[in-house]
Amino acid sequence: MKNSSLTPRERQEQWELSDLAPWASKAALSRGRVHSEEPDTVRTAFQRDRDRVLHSKAFRRLKHKTQVFIDPEEDHFRTRLTHTLEVSQIARTISRALRLNEDLTEAIALAHDLGHPPFGHAGEEALNSALKAFEPTKSFLHYEQSLRIVEFLETKTDDNTDTEFTYENTGLNLTWEVRDGIAHHSKGAADFDDGTPRSLTLEGQVMRIADRVAYINHDIDDAIRAGVIRACDLPAGPISLLGNGHSQRITRVVCDIVEQSEDRPEVRMSADVEKAMDELKDFMFERVYWNAASGNNDLRKAQHVIKALFTLYMENPEMMTGGRSSLADPVKARALHVCDFIAGMTDRYAVSRFELHFVPQSMRPITPSTF
Repeated sequence: MKNSSLTPRERQEQWELSDLAPWASKAALSRGRVHSEEPDTVRTAFQRDRDRVLHSKAFRRLKHKTQVFIDPEEDHFRTRLTHTLEVSQIARTISRALRLNEDLTEAIALAHDLGHPPFGHAGEEALNSALKAFEPTKSFLHYEQSLRIVEFLETKTDDNTDTEFTYENTGLNLTWEVRDGIAHHSKGAADFDDGTPRSLTLEGQVMRIADRVAYINHDIDDAIRAGVIRACDLPAGPISLLGNGHSQRITRVVCDIVEQSEDRPEVRMSADVEKAMDELKDFMFERVYWNAASGNNDLRKAQHVIKALFTLYMENPEMMTGGRSSLADPVKARALHVCDFIAGMTDRYAVSRFELHFVPQSMRPITPSTF
């Protein structure tokens, strides 16, 4: 019999405590937020975090940010947004099968790439190089920027209000568990068992594995579509184990993760599947990630756009709009401010700013707005 005195949130929290795996994260037991808030009557803390990410400006900008291929003419190539959604789907499937907290997993997945700059990994490398030229002790890492966005750069206030900036109304004020998952999601080019720090929640660990599963497989699909590689170029060992098709490979890996992790307080793959995934990752880094646009120098051009804008804004900060910095030193504060501004740009906005600042009016591309 239902307890009518409980709110929907409280019923969900009770269900999590009784039905999720013992090692799953429970919303009622969250470590909480930096700034305390009244609980929602309908949504748990993790559901609330998911919704805040989903409605953020940074999330909306992902639809015009490069995954691998810069400004593809065909609509079927992945963007940073579609990558995020594919990661979320895989991570939620694994979490549900393992009786982990699906809401927490989804919140981490939706937020994990918010900090990616324009032009994909080439853009990240260029922004890191530009930042170090002015602040050698700093590095730009997209997962650190993702955390900076949710903790500082985004706001929960209405865009149309005149609310004065204070540290209390900046950031999304997400729970500790979501922020921990964002901070530990990235492995870069490292193998799965390289010993890099992992999220302290199993949901965060699921998201990290799901990210690798998603991007390796969908980037193979995009690279074949783009003609950068052929299906017959893929290493034979991993393909024979995991399957020839995109769907086959994902299904094989997800099932392996569930089989290896079920009824255990850990998230893992079998040794054979892990080895196959690492081999595919190495192949993609060698053949695709830094060579996707080498034929027409698009990667080099994109990096030039970012470096040119960075130098310009360091010399002329008044040309920027928005953004803020928390550092006291003027040069360091300006470098971080510029980094935040450029990292938040979409591909198209970065190009439009470059044209605005460096291309004479008469030489800019003709668009309907010109008339």
